[in-house]
Amino acid sequence: MNRDAFDADISRHIWDTKYRFRSGDTIRDRTIEDTWRRIARALAAVEKEPARWENAFYAILEDFRFLPGGRIQAGAGTDRRVTLFNCFVMGIIEDSMDGIFDGLKEGALTMQQGGGVGYDFSTLRPQGMKAKAVGGIASGPVSFMRIWDAMCATLLSTGARRGAMMATLRCDHPDIETFIDAKQTPGELRHFNLSVLVTDDFMRAVREGTDWPLVFPHEQGDGEIVRRRWSGTSAPVPCRVHRRVPARLLWDKLMRATYEYAEPGVLFVDRINRLNNLWYRETISATNPCGEIPLPPYGACDLGSVNLVAFVRDPFTDRATLDWSALAETTRAAVRLMDDVIDASRFPLPRQAEMARGTRRIGLGLTGLADTLIMLGLHYAEPPAREFAARVMRTICHDAYRCSIELAREKGPFPFLDSDRHMQGEFIRALPQDIRDGIARYGIRNSHLTAIAPTGTISLLANNISSGLEPVYDFSHTRRVLEMDGRYAEYRLTDYALSVFRRRHPSAPLPRAFVDAQALAPEAHLAMEAALQPYVDNAISKTVNVPRDVSFTAFQNIYQRAYDLGLKGCTTFRPNPITGAVLASAHENKTAPHCCNIEREAD
Repeated sequence: MNRDAFDADISRHIWDTKYRFRSGDTIRDRTIEDTWRRIARALAAVEKEPARWENAFYAILEDFRFLPGGRIQAGAGTDRRVTLFNCFVMGIIEDSMDGIFDGLKEGALTMQQGGGVGYDFSTLRPQGMKAKAVGGIASGPVSFMRIWDAMCATLLSTGARRGAMMATLRCDHPDIETFIDAKQTPGELRHFNLSVLVTDDFMRAVREGTDWPLVFPHEQGDGEIVRRRWSGTSAPVPCRVHRRVPARLLWDKLMRATYEYAEPGVLFVDRINRLNNLWYRETISATNPCGEIPLPPYGACDLGSVNLVAFVRDPFTDRATLDWSALAETTRAAVRLMDDVIDASRFPLPRQAEMARGTRRIGLGLTGLADTLIMLGLHYAEPPAREFAARVMRTICHDAYRCSIELAREKGPFPFLDSDRHMQGEFIRALPQDIRDGIARYGIRNSHLTAIAPTGTISLLANNISSGLEPVYDFSHTRRVLEMDGRYAEYRLTDYALSVFRRRHPSAPLPRAFVDAQALAPEAHLAMEAALQPYVDNAISKTVNVPRDVSFTAFQNIYQRAYDLGLKGCTTFRPNPITGAVLASAHENKTAPHCCNIEREAD
């Protein structure tokens, strides 16, 4: 390349501070091209023809066509003791002091190597219940979450990479109300994202207006007993009913907390498990920190995103189009690259390595969707934009599956594959016939292939393109970021599509396709996510931006609508005093959802 790959100062900053390889005081990556070459060479080294695949991988990395997850970019080819995986869900937390602190240690080791972690705290007995071994009184899951939060803060103070954690709790756990309220105090659990595991039965109880039992697995004692398939169990177990609450009141409490404080989010856990390709061997009750990768205990997933703006031809003209063949070619190479990550990576824990190599899960997604729509003259909220986006994700999904089948022919299917039962999966049954025939005949290399991550940091790296499937948050704003010396600095940012338009049309009025998140109704956000969900076998990280003055009744309907649209979860952001400001427009401060904080997100 003869030109500078960076059009934005913040992009150079992101590369220099997060992904540029230094060995002590020695700079190893002199240019971004050196970074691309380092990644390509390191991952191709596991291939039988490394030179061939190094060139193929470099070709998709060049000019940010494909953006591997941040851990891959920072760690591949450095010989550092780090993982190349962004996402982990930790093991089931045993309800004992030994089990709790074993879980804490495993989380610390994982975050020390750069992984974001998710935990389901539902296995911990509720506050006030007798501890089984010593006769003491349990302090409840939220009290132990504070220990994890302090551990994460301590790791950060040592100079470790800033990490994030996800905490989940079942909607029928007796401490669910305490969990819902947990982050309403400034400074409390700042290193956690929170999500409630919402079941189909609970949604039914909300709509029918019935009472909802709060329960916990019992060992002895009197009281009403029900059976639940609890976190960490393979079959329904007896649970004692601690009390009953009106389902609608509990839902209102959850919605009010989310309305006022932007957390907790919700995960529709039954749907997640029903659509899981490994439904026959896994039960999922947690996700990675941003929610796009639901994972079983010790599950791990490497991430990567196709940069759609790189495939736009003749933007802002009547000839504007997407290079579909180049998109498909890049998708196939990206699947191979991400599959090689599994063999090239280190893992913090042996059980994580076993799970990753047994399932060979990857999460290939897209980014730059909103900018691509703008460059093609499509309005984010209108049907043609959703139809186009669905075609893009369908192309990525189906080409990824076909590539994985070919990899299975060449290298073998993933070890945990049960072919007959895999073919019965709900997501697999919806794939085209040729893909299903290929899986039946040859198997498939990867249990899961697609996910849409927030991509905030890597999208900034790629010259401030719009992130993931999100609309443009703001076309011009300042961003406060952490410098290498520990101080914060502000950068003036201009959205990629706006920069392209202004280079071509310095003084022309903006076309109507230039629409930002604040100008979109929540329904437009949900409709776009729903258009892509059928082609995503993991999940989608999406924040529905909501204006401050939206009514609480209208806000509640967003989550009901997300459930009706078949989504796997929902997260909203309404400006509030707790989360603080990350972005600022030219005219006023604006708060932003936690996933926009590049010091915390997992990519």
